[in-house]
Amino acid sequence: MSKEKNKLFSDFPPVSTEQWEEKIKGDLKGADYEKKLVWNTVEGIKIRPYYRLEDNKKLEQIDALPSEYPFLRGKYHESNDWRVRQDFEEKGAAEANKAALNAIEKGAEEVAFNVTGISENHELENMINGIDTDTTAVSFIHALNYKTLLKEFLEVLSKTNRNSNKLKGSFNFDPIGYFVLYGTFFDSEEDNFNDAADLINSGDENIPLYKIININGQHFHEAGASIVQEIAFSLAQANEYLANLTDKNIPVDKIADKMQFTVSIGSSYFMEIAKIRALRMLWANIVKQYNPSSEKSCKTSIHAVTSNWNKTIYDPYVNLLRSTTEIMAAAIGGIDSMTVNPFDATFKKPDEFSKRLARNQQTVIKHEAYFNKVVDPAAGSYYIEQLTNSIANEAWELFRKIESEGGFIKVAKDGFINSEIEKTCQKRDMNIAQRKQVFVGTNQYPNSEEEVIDKIEPTAKLSDLGGLKPYRGAYAFEAIRMATENHKKKGFDIPKVFLFKYGNAAMSNARAGFSISFFGCVGYEIINNPKYNDIDKGAKEAINNNPNIVVLCSSDEEYEELSKAAKIIKDKNKDAIIIVAGYPKDSINKLQENGVDDFIHVKTNILDKLTLYNEKFDIN
Repeated sequence: MSKEKNKLFSDFPPVSTEQWEEKIKGDLKGADYEKKLVWNTVEGIKIRPYYRLEDNKKLEQIDALPSEYPFLRGKYHESNDWRVRQDFEEKGAAEANKAALNAIEKGAEEVAFNVTGISENHELENMINGIDTDTTAVSFIHALNYKTLLKEFLEVLSKTNRNSNKLKGSFNFDPIGYFVLYGTFFDSEEDNFNDAADLINSGDENIPLYKIININGQHFHEAGASIVQEIAFSLAQANEYLANLTDKNIPVDKIADKMQFTVSIGSSYFMEIAKIRALRMLWANIVKQYNPSSEKSCKTSIHAVTSNWNKTIYDPYVNLLRSTTEIMAAAIGGIDSMTVNPFDATFKKPDEFSKRLARNQQTVIKHEAYFNKVVDPAAGSYYIEQLTNSIANEAWELFRKIESEGGFIKVAKDGFINSEIEKTCQKRDMNIAQRKQVFVGTNQYPNSEEEVIDKIEPTAKLSDLGGLKPYRGAYAFEAIRMATENHKKKGFDIPKVFLFKYGNAAMSNARAGFSISFFGCVGYEIINNPKYNDIDKGAKEAINNNPNIVVLCSSDEEYEELSKAAKIIKDKNKDAIIIVAGYPKDSINKLQENGVDDFIHVKTNILDKLTLYNEKFDIN
């Protein structure tokens, strides 16, 4: 058997990186290697087209083991399990309790409550009535006063004979996160850190497994931050708690043990896996600098939430596909708990159907696909290990910059955090406008017949709270599309687009498809036609349909011939806008002489162009 194996490998001799590179450059035939094959992420990370074993050998992290410092591969060695969490915004105790018990029966392993409407102990008791806190984690995502909540919660636990030593869950106590969102502290910076000290001391004594401070890293993500920024800002924010609370003579072991990170998981599948791994490693390095008595204190607790930033109002069932890949990325990355936002949360209050789907997305991934069985399945992957290393290096540099300038609170007050995120948002928005970043159903492959105006509830709108501004990437495209819907709803005609296909079948169909997607993004009526073999006949049909826009769809070589159609149409309908799908450089002058008004192609800023057309047709 050994001889056969050796023979097999001798039949396939190793290929060096130099040989691969030589072959690739030959296949490119002089094209720019960087432009064609290297992906430049919004974070500024350059991702090569392939990685090899030799790349991984250069990484210090490659020998890390599960449950060992720096916990890159997670804090567990026996499984990759996480808790399926469902959040409840119901403020009434009875309503929230009923919803929670139903969710637990259907597979939820952690429930999280909004207790801003709770004022009496018996209401809190009623809220958790029937919940076995030995097996189901209980968290609180909104509260008016967490010190009061902790006091009342401990009283309820004692009164109902629950084992507080087994209780798992978390408080969403994050005064720095509140400052990030609102631009001011809830009470004062000093009072909030005193509250943090009291909560940690009491929590450590009474509910040892419970997390008290939550680092809301998802706020950065939802405002449009890059992955590197989300990690670096989260780490800097968490480090403020360590620095301030150790100054109050609280041991770092106690503080770190009571902290949890909440991160959003977006659509960049492999990057998100690497993000979680990098976050664990960097946090372990930070805690280590405070000289904890045990390396166990360097472990990270991470709660994941599926992104709102990339979810859309149009074609909303695509949100289910987006969140499914996000669940998979979070699970592979290794998180402790996860909330999946319902697919319709972008435009309405989720109903029982959408909540059930969200819960079952996790349970299927967990119980049918067995993502909870293997610890860090991404370990050793050349690509993901390189991504982990790149993200960690970039985030660490940004973290060090923040610390060198006075720490998170100082730079946040100076406007640095908002300014840096705004720079990233500008890059993201340009990529979306040019469809370099695709939102299926919104800025690419839209259903032009879909209408959403009557489905949207006011409660679904994102609000500007005075600090960091959450938004959704697809919002600008949705706004111009909804303007068209409103225009139609008021009784006005919407613009008609006539597609004039001519000549080369492959090119004319391809450019017609591009144009359908282009104008479908704004909801115009599109008249798709068979390919015309006779220019005069096609022009005559275009005139008879009396469209607002005529799009000429052909090959570059045939556009000069087709320019005759533009002249015929313009002579009969001077208000018609004639557009060429593509940018045939050799025919530009001839086309414009014959009446062509505009050109649309892959480099067009589609959002700006469609906004201009809406303005031209008085759609606003």
